[in-house]
Amino acid sequence: MSTTALPRTAAAPARPAVAVRITARDREQRGQWWRFAALSAISFVVLLPILATVLLSLRPAATSATTSWLTLENFTTVLTRTDVLVWLMNSLGVALATVAVSVIVAAPAGYVLSRGRGRAVASYSLLLFVIQSLPVITAVIPLFVLFARLGLADNLLGLTIVYVSSTLAVATWMMAAYFDSIPSALEEAAWVDGCSVFGSFLRIVLRNSLPGILSTAIFAFLLAWNDYLVALVFLRSSNVFTLPIGLQTFFQQNATDWGPVMAVSVIMLLPPALVFAVLNKYFSVGGIGGALAGR
Repeated sequence: MSTTALPRTAAAPARPAVAVRITARDREQRGQWWRFAALSAISFVVLLPILATVLLSLRPAATSATTSWLTLENFTTVLTRTDVLVWLMNSLGVALATVAVSVIVAAPAGYVLSRGRGRAVASYSLLLFVIQSLPVITAVIPLFVLFARLGLADNLLGLTIVYVSSTLAVATWMMAAYFDSIPSALEEAAWVDGCSVFGSFLRIVLRNSLPGILSTAIFAFLLAWNDYLVALVFLRSSNVFTLPIGLQTFFQQNATDWGPVMAVSVIMLLPPALVFAVLNKYFSVGGIGGALAGR
């Protein structure tokens, strides 16, 4: 009895699937290159004015005796022959004081908005939203009249008070939004272990809120550092000028020497750039991702 061998069925080749998988990967890589090229072009357009400012600050003046294309004489002139260093210290003092007071006040206020429940908290939150929507210019003139009677006009202390008051609403909202991302179960566990409400706020909430605190601090710093309108109204004496007001003194009615103007502009750019460069590595939101694992 003979048996005939049945023909084996050939397995379907897997190459088409591999080819399809490789093609999809190539498409994804091409899409990434297009996005990278678009972002590079947008970044170049955004950074072009900054690059032009730096180059103009390094160009020699028309009456300069130097023959080099790039020189630091504009920086030497503004640092040695003008009050730029005084204005720089004034701006730094006002900005850092604004940051310190805003963060210290906004942190507990934001905690109350995040954890509190009730009509009083909701009304307070709505009031902050209304205050945030009002432009600062609507309160500048009444504040100037009030501060002039109190002896705070033409004074860095009065200017700092205005900056803090205009920053607190947004700073409180920012802190409250970040506190919402911290699980309240962490605080409840601390309470069970005998920690007080204030102690859990310090040891649990604040210690896990570094990105939110830094974001609020940078917002307050930039608001005080870049302000021009409020400082223009409140400051009159040259020895209390901030950098934006001091920069205005370099503009003349008939002609302007753009070298010193751009040098002062570069000096104004340096502190915010250094702040972002130093604090960039601390902006991480994954620090408490596994705090409640297994619950």
